[in-house]
Amino acid sequence: MSEFCLIDTHCHLGFDELSCDLEGVLSRSEAAGVCGWVNVGTNIEQCGKVVELAKNYENMYAAVGIHPHYAKDADGQSLCELEKLAQAQKVVAIGETGLDFHYNLSSCQDQIRLFESHLELASKLNLPVIVHSRDAFEQTLEVLDGFEGKIPRVVFHCFSEDDKAAKLVIDRGWHVSFTGVVTFKNADKARAAMKAVPIERLMLETDCPYMSPAPMRKQKINEPALMVHTARLAAEVMGVEFEEFARKITAVSQDFFGIKLY
Repeated sequence: MSEFCLIDTHCHLGFDELSCDLEGVLSRSEAAGVCGWVNVGTNIEQCGKVVELAKNYENMYAAVGIHPHYAKDADGQSLCELEKLAQAQKVVAIGETGLDFHYNLSSCQDQIRLFESHLELASKLNLPVIVHSRDAFEQTLEVLDGFEGKIPRVVFHCFSEDDKAAKLVIDRGWHVSFTGVVTFKNADKARAAMKAVPIERLMLETDCPYMSPAPMRKQKINEPALMVHTARLAAEVMGVEFEEFARKITAVSQDFFGIKLY
């Protein structure tokens, strides 16, 4: 067991790539020092899975949401089911939700409608929001600004914008979360954005099973244990000794989601 403890604040342990060996995934994670997980749903089926998994593992928590890719299919019944799931034990956030104008698998109008519905739910239940934003940063800010003062906490997950955009997020009192992308050789923009974020607003994630960090990019399936590589690089970027960095960002993650590790 590692002497430090980290929290993977955004993983998809219900996806087939990881759920087929979940015990092994969690065992390797704890051995590496990643001993807490926020397991994130992307549709109603996955949200049901993450809620059930959280019941079975002590330091696992759930976030429930419908990804913007699926906005075109999200109807009133889906939103009712989502609200029920959001009230389950150990659900600590709404999301992931937001806008994705890169793939445009759903129309902009449908995505904005669904995003606003998620924010209304978060406001109603007083839960933080995990935001997905790809090629839609200005529009995402516009929607969130319409809920100013109504959402307790916001994190932009898998942040892919530059340092100026990071400052806009920070100026609004929100958090920024980075993946293993910051370890990539050509990721100067991501590292500059990270450096612009105060450590008390910084979180780390894997977004697994995607985006394994360097030097593990040949491992096609990412998993929480590999977040240690991201954390060590992040500590260097932030100019903080690693154990102190691990302690601080773990505290930030616990405060953001209102969770405690046992």
